[in-house]
Amino acid sequence: MKKILFVAIFIVLLSACARVGSPEGGAKDTTPPKFLKSNIDTSRVNVPTSTRELRLYFDEYINLKDANKNLIISPPIKKIKKIIPSNLANKYISITWDEDLQENTTYNFNFGNAIVDNNEGNVLPYFNFAFSTGKELDNLYISGTITDALLIPGKTSKHGIVVGLYADSADFKQKPNYITKADEDGYFELNYLSKGKYSIIAFEDENENSVYDAGKEKVGFLKEKIDLSQNLSGLKMKIFPSEKNIRYKETTPVSGGMLMVFEGNPKKVEVKSISSELTDYQVTHAEKSDSVMVWVGKQNALNNKTLTPLKISYNADGKEDTISVSYKTNEKDELTLANNKGGQLPPEKDFVITANMALKEINPALWALKSDSINQKFEARISEKNPKEIIISSDFKAGKKYSLSIPKGGVQGYYFQNPKAYIFNFEADKAENYGSLTLKLTNQPKSYFWIQLIDSEGNIKYSQYTDKNEIRFTSLEPATYYARILADD
Repeated sequence: MKKILFVAIFIVLLSACARVGSPEGGAKDTTPPKFLKSNIDTSRVNVPTSTRELRLYFDEYINLKDANKNLIISPPIKKIKKIIPSNLANKYISITWDEDLQENTTYNFNFGNAIVDNNEGNVLPYFNFAFSTGKELDNLYISGTITDALLIPGKTSKHGIVVGLYADSADFKQKPNYITKADEDGYFELNYLSKGKYSIIAFEDENENSVYDAGKEKVGFLKEKIDLSQNLSGLKMKIFPSEKNIRYKETTPVSGGMLMVFEGNPKKVEVKSISSELTDYQVTHAEKSDSVMVWVGKQNALNNKTLTPLKISYNADGKEDTISVSYKTNEKDELTLANNKGGQLPPEKDFVITANMALKEINPALWALKSDSINQKFEARISEKNPKEIIISSDFKAGKKYSLSIPKGGVQGYYFQNPKAYIFNFEADKAENYGSLTLKLTNQPKSYFWIQLIDSEGNIKYSQYTDKNEIRFTSLEPATYYARILADD
């Protein structure tokens, strides 16, 4: 650690020594840098295609902040050689490249918020410079806003949203012909465009390569091409998570077995062992979940001292393959129970216990639910949606305290049972501590859909799967919620 810290400090000191200083005292400078001239003729037209450099001069020393992220060149110049300034402040920007420019084409250099003065860091916002290798500059533009369909109002994407135009076929494996970035409010402008028909795309450029990576990045399209013959403003688009291709990722050991993880949320996964060492196992998978559990008992062939190589085949929505994994049982594995919902039970709700393994059966006849030391009738069942959860139903009275006791062996997994007794204490909360919400929908989706209540951080707090136009949520904790509907179009 000391060596790494020393190197980091050393680099900082070098940068500090080389930095052009600012005078001390006086009023703070708040004026951004001013563009003076360029090496391109002032008309900015008929620029030779053999041009290899753009140089822009300013009235003071500047730096380029995150140039690789902020600078957008439309249409893209693939073979960029060097961009100055990089580490040291300068009074000009120089961009050099190693390829001929296209004929009769307008090039636009959009610097976003990259240009800042050296002394105070004042930003020259969204500075553009354009020139043409033809007789005139293209001067049409498209502007609009991009929103993330799954984010609540006021929240912005973690990664910059890129908006691109394709002049010919929409080959999303290539960089767009014209490209820009939306600002933090989702507003974007595509400038210096020529007349024509364009396909438009917006995507969350997570890896900052200016190319849409299918299955990995959020994306939005317009179904019809834009026929651009005049300026277009007020365009509205939304981005959504893109559908991922089914792909096996990894298998890791977990308590009670192995966890297989897939990308793409397969609807159905079948798993089979083709190794003689693994013959006794159980598989659980929830529809459209990325996780598949292979529950394994403490079999003699899978001793806990050495790893045993295994071969396992799978069929995930028709995609088949065989994988090799190494596994050994863990003597410390045991079935545990927990109350993850807290000590206050909301009105009209069941009490829920969560196990760390999928459950095979329970024996509630051995359990006891008491209030004021008096036994109370109850029913218990393993959840159909989540085999790790136990649902306890009873006539819970607001304001009363309850105690649920489960003896050793009262809960059975596939290969384990709870090795110790548990006591869960909780109180049925009062209705006045909660709220309810009824939503009436017009033009609701024709098929079943999810309606979700999400909090200010975007977390799903309550949800229902329904086809009704009136939905009621009860026992809601006090908070600000946003309603969101998810439906297959």
